[in-house]
Amino acid sequence: MPTFVRDGATIAYTDTGAPLGALDAPTVVFGHGLLFGGWMFHAQIDALRTRYRCVTIDWRGQGESPPARRGYDMDTLTADAVALIRELDVAPVHWVGLSMGGFVGQRIAARHGELLRTLTLLDTSARAENPAKASRNKLLAWAQQVAGITAVLDRVTPLLFGPAFRTAGAATIDEWTRRLSRLDRCAIRHAVYGVAERRPVEREITSITVPTLVVVGADDTATPPAEAEHIAARIPRAQLRIVPDCGHSSVLEQPAAITGLLEEFLATTEDQ
Repeated sequence: MPTFVRDGATIAYTDTGAPLGALDAPTVVFGHGLLFGGWMFHAQIDALRTRYRCVTIDWRGQGESPPARRGYDMDTLTADAVALIRELDVAPVHWVGLSMGGFVGQRIAARHGELLRTLTLLDTSARAENPAKASRNKLLAWAQQVAGITAVLDRVTPLLFGPAFRTAGAATIDEWTRRLSRLDRCAIRHAVYGVAERRPVEREITSITVPTLVVVGADDTATPPAEAEHIAARIPRAQLRIVPDCGHSSVLEQPAAITGLLEEFLATTEDQ
């Protein structure tokens, strides 16, 4: 997997390259959710790569990116994403961010709007973390650092996957568990703290001007539909979609539905 270095941190990414015969095709950049990696977008990339150049970024200490000494906060991750877009010279891009990737996407759109064509926000929030949830998640992060991720799976899995998928998606959840168990435990704790301690951007996002699609699973308990509604009400002309029978990890739980929404949104904005 290719990497680049920014501020002393090594960041891994994937890049499908331009589609055959379409060297000028626009680029879609995917930002994954907490405790995942760019791999979670495999279904969307498989569907889009014949028309778009598809790039994923793995946040510090997650996916294939090794632990970093510092910089797990959302502003630093935003700078990492901006650096990758500029490193690849692919701006303006379509940004697709789930949860943590959505925290970053909102910051890019509000502060570096010239780098984006569109913004898709999946299962995310513009607000600071609820203090009770932040305390719970920090405690879980400490527990996994001491005892390993399997010790807290029964608490974490319901936060990341909806009830229907926890029954039907056992193979995917097993893959996620295997990937997560290979990560550095201290890096996981830092990543969780970066999310738990994030600052709100609800005032900033009112300045976003790029076309925006906001999507949330109806059964998402980590960032419930009310959070998506809050975002959509603040970004001018944002579209809101709620996906039934779907929890927090929507691209894995309802891949066809999310891919369809994304394809329709990107096609519509290209015609504008």
